[in-house]
Amino acid sequence: MKPSVKRGSGELAQFAEAQSALQRIAVLVACGAPEIAVFNAAAKELGQLVGADTANIVRYEADGTATTVAAWSRSGTLFPVGTNMRLEGRNAAALVSRSGRSARMDNYADAPGPIAAVVRAKGIRSSAAAPIFVDGRLWGVVIAATTRHELLAQHAEMRLADYTELIAIAIASAQARTDLAASRARVVIAVDEARRRIERDLHDGVQQRLVALALQLREAEASLPPEMSEVRELLSAVTSGLTGTLDDLRQISRGVHPAILSQDGLRPALRTLARRSPIAVDLSLDLDGRLPEPIEVAAYYVVAEALTNATKHAHASLVHVTAAVWAGRLHLSVRDDGVGGADPARGSGLTGLTDRVEALGGTIMISSPAGQGTHIQVELPLERCN
Repeated sequence: MKPSVKRGSGELAQFAEAQSALQRIAVLVACGAPEIAVFNAAAKELGQLVGADTANIVRYEADGTATTVAAWSRSGTLFPVGTNMRLEGRNAAALVSRSGRSARMDNYADAPGPIAAVVRAKGIRSSAAAPIFVDGRLWGVVIAATTRHELLAQHAEMRLADYTELIAIAIASAQARTDLAASRARVVIAVDEARRRIERDLHDGVQQRLVALALQLREAEASLPPEMSEVRELLSAVTSGLTGTLDDLRQISRGVHPAILSQDGLRPALRTLARRSPIAVDLSLDLDGRLPEPIEVAAYYVVAEALTNATKHAHASLVHVTAAVWAGRLHLSVRDDGVGGADPARGSGLTGLTDRVEALGGTIMISSPAGQGTHIQVELPLERCN
């Protein structure tokens, strides 16, 4: 085979390999894979693409340091994920940071700085790096390196640069999801704060005035002479109506934002829900101390909505509620023995619960086959709300 044909075949194979790598990364990005999964896959694909022995994706920090966010290696990892070092001296990451352009270093023998010292200690001979720009800002760098005596392929840094746009898309996509989740969480917390203010205003204002009016009517009724029986009956009827209105207001107040939840926490609030439930509730609560307030509120409303549905729609006779914390998450389960058939897609309180749980970074699963009851399972991360 002629050299030109061999060269053409080799270039075609390299192109096909590059496109395959690109497609695998693109699929992860399109599917909304977690940022770390995309980063690790990209580091591996790009490292192998240029024939490197190790590859890292590094984020530039505002304080002049760089943090490794993804690492791949054929043997030992050069800079593990989470490594943070100052961009001092001469190294591929520092060169890109200063110029905003692709760079390579084929000799670290006399390079100054802590990063260069680690590179020498790990036996790195040659490295190539390409910048990652997100929304027009230099976000970080992808670096590929080799421990072999042979240098990285010519223009390896340019080949890396050809594919950093996908990494930038993944970063922008992940940031957008993070921003959206944070925005939803802020909305949920703001709504809960509004509920709390309304509950406080109802309890400390309207309810107290209604109680005072009812007492005044009772006093007026008691002070009437016997011959004014018709007026006494009228006052008694007004007082009874006022008392009923007060009871209704108390129920509304509890539904807006129960004071016991704010004052005493999730365990007492769930016990109160169970006592007030018209159907039997079996509680199993493994909860020690207070949880972050947004988590307690979300869990409370999940149980409250589930009990309401079990009573009004599922015609259940028993509801099992379990709540426990492990592995940094609240695990909540509500299962009834009702008729099933609940469908959040048709629009109901379950839809609102789903929005609330997901806004806090949690997950909710609802199983409600016809005739087999409804089971709601919720997991809520605690650390996100601290």
